[in-house]
Amino acid sequence: MKKVKNKKQVLETVVHGIFLALGLIAVGCVLLITVYLVISGLPAIRKIGLVPFLSGKQWASTAAEPKFGILPFILTSVCGTAGAILLGVPIGFFTAVYFAKIASPKVRSIVSMAVSLLAGIPSVVYGLVGMCVLVPFIRKVFHVPDGASLLAAVIVLAIMILPSIINVSITALEAVPKEYEDASLALGATPVETYFRVSVPAAKSGIAAAVVLGVGRAVGEAMAVMMVSGNAANMPSLFESVRFLTTAVVSEMSYSEGLQQQALFSIALVLFLFIMLINATLNFFLKRTKEE
Repeated sequence: MKKVKNKKQVLETVVHGIFLALGLIAVGCVLLITVYLVISGLPAIRKIGLVPFLSGKQWASTAAEPKFGILPFILTSVCGTAGAILLGVPIGFFTAVYFAKIASPKVRSIVSMAVSLLAGIPSVVYGLVGMCVLVPFIRKVFHVPDGASLLAAVIVLAIMILPSIINVSITALEAVPKEYEDASLALGATPVETYFRVSVPAAKSGIAAAVVLGVGRAVGEAMAVMMVSGNAANMPSLFESVRFLTTAVVSEMSYSEGLQQQALFSIALVLFLFIMLINATLNFFLKRTKEE
């Protein structure tokens, strides 16, 4: 018996050490990325100036007199992410409630496969479909010179974040104890009232986590957005070509050098801090909701 216990203790110690090492590796990778971006991005900010870099409205990195203002990129990323969340979250939320609580098992199994397939489609395919279908549709319906615009990027991003929101929200709704719903129904509430006044509040932390994942996907997307947004350094407008922070780095990094390359690393640093700020804010409200 003692030998068996000793073997179990040794095994638990080894497994604990492996998990600890993997966790430290993950944290170390984040720290290395942070340090690298700070070291690579600060020189350009020092040369250009923090205020001109963040508040400048013109980006002409290859001009005779280069200008490095990224305010259009920041505002476009904010507007694009906000638009995708406003459009995608309600659709994903109501879809999750329907599949988790109302839909028949057969319908749910079929649609869950479709949602999983939607999550597995590469971003370049979303961009290709958006460029061939959505962009001409916007140009024709709204009578604009070019359909590659902020609106097209918002729609594509909203579609891309749906799988994350739907899958995580369904998991959170299914984790709600059935006794809560039975008690609500016993008190005379209708099924729909029970779902939205009992099940959803009980699963709000999981639904909030789904929104966090959706925000992360929307902020970090580059390829699909670049294919449908027009990739022009303009101030954000719904029917004009725009450029996001992510696409600004992708579109010029291959041929950049000198101050231009350093400025692109500075954009990556701003994007990194932007994502961290969003996640920290959402996690703060998430923890506050759990405490309440």
